[in-house]
Amino acid sequence: MRPGEWFAMSLGDVLFGAFALPFMGRALLVLLVLSIVAGIVGVLVNLRGLEFISDGLTHAVFPGLAIGLAVGGSAGLVPGAAIAALIGAVLLTLFVRAGVTSDAAVAVVLTATFSVGVIVVSRSDDYAGELEALLFGRVLTIAPEDVAPLVVVSLAAAVAVGATLKQQVFRAFDPHGSRAAGDRGLALDLVLNASIALVVVAGASTVGTLLVLALLIVPGASARLATVHLWRLFPIAAAVGAVSAWLGLAVGFGASVGAGIDLPAGSTVVAVFVVVYALMLGYRLVRDRMPRSPAAPAASRPRARAGAAGER
Repeated sequence: MRPGEWFAMSLGDVLFGAFALPFMGRALLVLLVLSIVAGIVGVLVNLRGLEFISDGLTHAVFPGLAIGLAVGGSAGLVPGAAIAALIGAVLLTLFVRAGVTSDAAVAVVLTATFSVGVIVVSRSDDYAGELEALLFGRVLTIAPEDVAPLVVVSLAAAVAVGATLKQQVFRAFDPHGSRAAGDRGLALDLVLNASIALVVVAGASTVGTLLVLALLIVPGASARLATVHLWRLFPIAAAVGAVSAWLGLAVGFGASVGAGIDLPAGSTVVAVFVVVYALMLGYRLVRDRMPRSPAAPAASRPRARAGAAGER
């Protein structure tokens, strides 16, 4: 299709027809699963204030990607990244538990691992090409044999978080009460950080290490704008992630194929995530400025206060 034929593409072609193409279908499947899981895990990241630690884990994945690519080609990306991410998750957890401030722990792990990754990649003949793929992703070139490993990694994170969800939420709001109830803080922290690491692995293998943080943080932050009810955060974050991933791929396809504007798929997806967040933020600001009815039902007020307390 030539650039001048942009308007010949229907909305249905952009939103649905594009995914009949095998490479677009693979990208959609992987991103949908990843975005839903990342949204759920991201709510806990948001509640625990672990955004900076998540950023450290995205960089901890980089040497694993580089080593996996150097040793096993594209088939080595996911195993290498998974090993590096889990090691990084354990190290960060132990550092923080040992009394090292989270900022210092992240700085140590981030700089050490990222430098190792750059050294490994620099030994390659195609230094620039491989570095670009690792940093900015390869969402439209996911090979058929890579779909299952990426989906399995994402679902493993979902299972780990789902199995400990009540304990994770309890620990997020009242760590002392969680310990008093018999929950093991170290085990819960390891499970959560390992789940974050697995999401980062799948995300880094698709949208790249520089952009994966958006998939993990933005849906949870968007959900916090939409509701103050705790258990609604998780489905809303999952829905925001799924819709944003779908629209991002569709927009990238429509612009690239229909208008001849070459947009990188991973960056386009992340841009849509941010736009959705901006729209929800605007809606929240407008809603908060609207006058509230003084005759709110009495039964609803305690729930609203409880939700607000959860926000803190």
